Amino acid sequence: MAVTDEPTEFLFSYGTLQLEAVQTAMFGRRLTGTRDVLPGYRLSELKIEDKAVVAISGTAHHTMATFTGRTDDVIAGTVFAVTADEIRNADTYEVAAVKRVTVLLQSGTRAWAYVDARSPNL
Repeated sequence: MAVTDEPTEFLFSYGTLQLEAVQTAMFGRRLTGTRDVLPGYRLSELKIEDKAVVAISGTAHHTMATFTGRTDDVIAGTVFAVTADEIRNADTYEVAAVKRVTVLLQSGTRAWAYVDARSPNL
């Protein structure tokens, strides 16, 4: 199986993965992306206990996407083209309270997003 450094995945971020410091720590580069919207979710507050994550992000207060299924609930964010290895790096940054799932963005793009692990659509 061939390994590629070319972006083959899309990752939707609405929180700290949009921060340059987090991107540099997780991906070794600054990502460029496109604004998009995640429908059917709302933001919930998430207190981070993992000291390594707090050190990278600079804050113990993050947000997470919680599924509601309501059309008037939307989360604005950025969709990034990333590699499969970069997705795995992001997995190491995220805490157990969230889970990576595929979502359909308002633009029609299918992307990975980290959402509340308790969301009923998982």
